[in-house]
Amino acid sequence: MVKEGGYLVHLYWGKRIREYNHSNKVRFEDRGFSPNPLESDRTFSLDTLPQEYPQFGTTDFRDPAYQVQSENGSTITDLRYNSHKIVKGKPNLEGLPSTYIEEEEEAETLEVTLIDSELHLKVVLSYTTFKDFDVVTRSVRFVNEGVEKLRLLKVASMNVDFHDADFDIITLPGARIRERHISRTPLREGVQSVESRRDASSHQHNPFLALARKETDENHGEVFAFNFVYSGNFLGSVEVDQFNQTRVNMGINPFDFTWLLEPDESFQSPEVVMAYSGNGFGGMSKTFHKLYRTRLCRGKFRDEERPVLINNWEATYFDFNEDKLTGLATQSGALGIELFVLDDGWFGKRDDDYSSLGDWFVDKKKLPNGLKNLAENIQQEGMQFGLWFEPEMVSEDSELYRKHPDWCIHVPERQRSKGRSQLILDFSREDVCEEIIQQISNTLSSAPITYVKWDMNRHMTEVGSGALSKERQRETAHRYMLGLYKVMEEITTRFPNILFESCSGGGGRFDPGMLYYMPQTWTSDNTDAISRLKIQYGTSLVYPISSMGAHVSAVPNHQVHRNTSLKTRGIVAMSGNFGYELDITELTDEERAEVMKQTFFYKENRSVIQFGEFYRLKNPFEGNDTSWMFVSEDQQEAIIAYVQVLADPAPAFSVIKLKGLAPYKKYRIDEQEKTFYGDELMNVGINVPMMKGDFQSFMWKLIEV
Repeated sequence: MVKEGGYLVHLYWGKRIREYNHSNKVRFEDRGFSPNPLESDRTFSLDTLPQEYPQFGTTDFRDPAYQVQSENGSTITDLRYNSHKIVKGKPNLEGLPSTYIEEEEEAETLEVTLIDSELHLKVVLSYTTFKDFDVVTRSVRFVNEGVEKLRLLKVASMNVDFHDADFDIITLPGARIRERHISRTPLREGVQSVESRRDASSHQHNPFLALARKETDENHGEVFAFNFVYSGNFLGSVEVDQFNQTRVNMGINPFDFTWLLEPDESFQSPEVVMAYSGNGFGGMSKTFHKLYRTRLCRGKFRDEERPVLINNWEATYFDFNEDKLTGLATQSGALGIELFVLDDGWFGKRDDDYSSLGDWFVDKKKLPNGLKNLAENIQQEGMQFGLWFEPEMVSEDSELYRKHPDWCIHVPERQRSKGRSQLILDFSREDVCEEIIQQISNTLSSAPITYVKWDMNRHMTEVGSGALSKERQRETAHRYMLGLYKVMEEITTRFPNILFESCSGGGGRFDPGMLYYMPQTWTSDNTDAISRLKIQYGTSLVYPISSMGAHVSAVPNHQVHRNTSLKTRGIVAMSGNFGYELDITELTDEERAEVMKQTFFYKENRSVIQFGEFYRLKNPFEGNDTSWMFVSEDQQEAIIAYVQVLADPAPAFSVIKLKGLAPYKKYRIDEQEKTFYGDELMNVGINVPMMKGDFQSFMWKLIEV
């Protein structure tokens, strides 16, 4: 709504309504110390007005959505409504990942143009609503139509001013090998935020936050959720003001960011997906999952079942040769595994993590016959072949670095701090991007490769670029992301028949921006089944099961040194894109039989697991057990998983109430003779078997009869 003076006001966002007739129309009051931009009205102040895209310096003292500096040093702006239009469909964001549509009728887009007449600055707010999803996507474009240079200091992609503050804030904090745990905290006066300053979306904070009503749980209550389609620095800010109103904005983190906007230049912000649910967190997740699975992920593998893989890393680390790899593949194929992935160590002179990143050519000492021969030998065993890369990194001990020492992210005259003994290539540079595109393309063209794991194992320090002028140095991090997206777009387009999986020390870049280019992400370097209960549960709050890589590894676990049964490790890992990371040659006959059982079960049911409706039944953050289930779209099949963490003395009997079944359909559980109607299983529930010992589990299959 446009108020007097051309100010754009926010009225409502929530459950769909038939017709809006201003039942909650904006009210005004003369508030002390809230100045007035319209001299004729002392009740009108931007400090109390619910706004669509607020600015600082013209009577609003709350967190602004943007900030622009003019050549005279001032940061005062005054955007006013100019025009709007509604178009069918959803325009793409040039150079950036975003949700998309396949038919024009799926969505409508509102574009509102605001103008600062003094600066000749045009700002276009874009809103897309979807016919089939309770979602609004938002982004912003800045256009300099004047003659002087402008400097963008802050660019949020959206802002929402709520009329109250009766919410809890939900975020997904963590650390490497402990990603995306769920935090729920009451809102309080002041600012609460979630952010990354690491030039990656990060293990520490995910670019997601939600506001939930106090009574909201898994199945009931309102949730307003925000997810940033971006893989770099971000800030999601929630401010409760003096009048108990709540402001949320989200976008590129203004920390260490500016962007010089020359005359006639424009700047496009990334997209924020805003999802509303009136059916609790489960309803929110259902919306995100379907939207991301069908209108964010792209390409051949969006809808294809993902293969069962084995990764050689924990079996060999850097110590391997062609015979050892072929032997692993032979035994893996005999157990029903479909894809063999060669991890770190196949290139340059890579015998440890001190050298060779950037030299993407085969180490002939380890693989004298090259990748093609190895891949073809593995294919003869009935398996596909995949490969690990870390294209964004460079080692000081590499041919690439010796030839181009200025091609890394660095600040002249400053030391170059290393992480994992490596530096980061400067993808803000066109020449660096072209070199990596060519190197990776040469390798992928050299052998029958059907899968790539794209890793990234350090965050940025000494952030600067040798190719940018001094006045553009604070653009480096965002230009890096634009370069990375360009490289990913080019490579995934050139090789449409390769399944790409993103990774960053596990789940350090599990975000919607990555999923646009690569339909799955390695969820965590922590493969311990019990740790994964919380990691995968938290991840599922936003991201679909088809996007989660989950593997069985050896015990004691290499990250937390816990012993769990192969059965439990399998049940947890089968609740994602399934695979193994262990030395298959060291398994006992009993363990080999269990692996064969797991791979057979998973292949028989992966369509339901990867693409069915997902339901959370028991929360690992609230108790000693965890349970979840998958239901096929036609509700004819379902898979239930349950894990008990620690054994209790004199345990109580427990029941699980299932979800998502057809009430009128009859189901049989596995091979049991007894059948149950769906409404009984959902409303009455089914007994959980008594279990003895720690880390016990079961996985059941339900079939309509």
